Amino acid sequence: MGETQMKAKGGSFLISSLEANDLFTPEDFTDEQKMIGQTARQFIEKEVEPHNEAIENQDIEKIVSLLQQAGDLGLLAHSIPEAYGGLGLDKVSKGLVGEIVGKSGGYGVAHSNHTCIATLPITYFGTKEQKEKYLPKMASGEYLGAYCLTEPSSGSDALAAKTTATLNEEGTHYLLNGTKLYITNAVFSQTFIVYAKVDGDKFTAFIVEKDFPGLSLGPEEKKMGIKGSSTRSVIFEDCRVPVENVLGEIGKGHVIALNVLNLGRFNLGSACMGGAKSALALGITHTNERKQFGKRIAEFGATKEKVAKMAARIYAAETLQYRTADLLESALDGVYDTEDKGLVSQRLMEFALECAICKVYGSETLDYVVDESLQLHGGAGFIKEYRIEQAYRDSRINRIFEGTNEINRLLVPGIFFKKATKGELPALEAVNQAIERLKTGAATVEGGELLAERQAVQSIRDTYLALAGLAYQKFGAKLDNEQELVMKLADIGIELFAAESAVLRSQKALERNGSDKERLKEQLAKLVTEEALLKVQTLAREFIGGLEASTESDGLLSLITNQLGSYRMENRVARFREIASYANESGQYTC
Repeated sequence: MGETQMKAKGGSFLISSLEANDLFTPEDFTDEQKMIGQTARQFIEKEVEPHNEAIENQDIEKIVSLLQQAGDLGLLAHSIPEAYGGLGLDKVSKGLVGEIVGKSGGYGVAHSNHTCIATLPITYFGTKEQKEKYLPKMASGEYLGAYCLTEPSSGSDALAAKTTATLNEEGTHYLLNGTKLYITNAVFSQTFIVYAKVDGDKFTAFIVEKDFPGLSLGPEEKKMGIKGSSTRSVIFEDCRVPVENVLGEIGKGHVIALNVLNLGRFNLGSACMGGAKSALALGITHTNERKQFGKRIAEFGATKEKVAKMAARIYAAETLQYRTADLLESALDGVYDTEDKGLVSQRLMEFALECAICKVYGSETLDYVVDESLQLHGGAGFIKEYRIEQAYRDSRINRIFEGTNEINRLLVPGIFFKKATKGELPALEAVNQAIERLKTGAATVEGGELLAERQAVQSIRDTYLALAGLAYQKFGAKLDNEQELVMKLADIGIELFAAESAVLRSQKALERNGSDKERLKEQLAKLVTEEALLKVQTLAREFIGGLEASTESDGLLSLITNQLGSYRMENRVARFREIASYANESGQYTC
């Protein structure tokens, strides 16, 4: 395996900025990446969307047929190495397929679940024999997969699982006993990645086939949304699993479960961002066609503000997704074939913080956009005949999938403090420098396009660092018990990653192509910055307000308020109208 040079340390954006030219953006897609994206787009539009009603009615035969068609096109194979029948594509390509498939509701859930958390455990942690046996069939769609982690008594606390695995007297099989809950793709899967405790305490992963004796399924769950996907319980009653189907090491199942979920969170962010683009297009189409008080709904100022804010939110979500895709690729390129599972685990974990943000920001962007788009539909949005009704229902699960957004928020400061304690991030020095900048008001950003916006991003970073330092000073290792404060800190970090990504993307475009050609990106970056600053000012007040009053905390709040408030907001109404005009003219999200 060749050495892979990671572009950055995970979480480093919380410490220092990035040069615009070092940011990967959608404008940097290669021809190969565009080609797999176009293949996915044509498949979804021509093969999946015409069958939406059948999918919603859970026509399993049709869903399986479509998944196998996707396999024929290579759309199930992007993350499987060529040596095992896959395409071995990069994480940007994975993100592109995930984005495009994401707008297809229940089918998209089935597709993404198979290609990500049901396949990647074998891809990264399987033995050569396991890879040879399963991956070619999973790449083609002959085998479809499911991921079995959640149990009736353990959701977010996955390691509290009660499913057991006991080695038989002959030493040939493990007998699995227990129940897994809410398992996507259960009804048509041939392979199940199952987690159970060997000898009652060694959390271990297994590859279980549907025909192994002792495996059965519960009835279909009746769900609010994503109705086209199969969701059932999977029941194990002395289920016989050959010893060669242990995945990874006995007692190291948590390494697989938690690390693969990082990629699942990234993938979910891509799907949500794609769904948000689709939902915005539905709203734009409706408001361009529907008239009230003698003119199109799209012409009203209130509509333009909604459209502009949705577009800006999607712009930030899209940018941070592909920024993270590039970071993941820099970490994981070349580790498919290594036998060093410790290295695989380390690389999968490196950008866990960024993956958590992708999941939170992407899912909340989708929820925001479907809600506002439905509002723009008026009463029609509540009627099944209009696709936004389904999109609204389908969106809600994403804030729960792959670890709730609350759990993922806690990861952001949690991983930051862990890396700081280990010396992987120079946090103490960064905190001291941030406080000094807040005291002196010293500008640390020089020259170039969007100077004021880049300074504002630095102010958000300084706010995060100063509050993180204050929190650690007051609570130390017991900070985990102060979830109310940690969540506020997480939200500031999330706003930082989103705003910086959007601003640097626009700066890069402006410096390459000039302001005449990139006017829209300039306006989107300004709106993203404004929205982030407004949120961070509130979050900082809530954070300080959660502490006992003191001269130190009051003084810090004053410094933060002055610094964040120094950014001049102007012409916001004109900005809303200009951004909306681009969207209305194109009929969809555009940048």
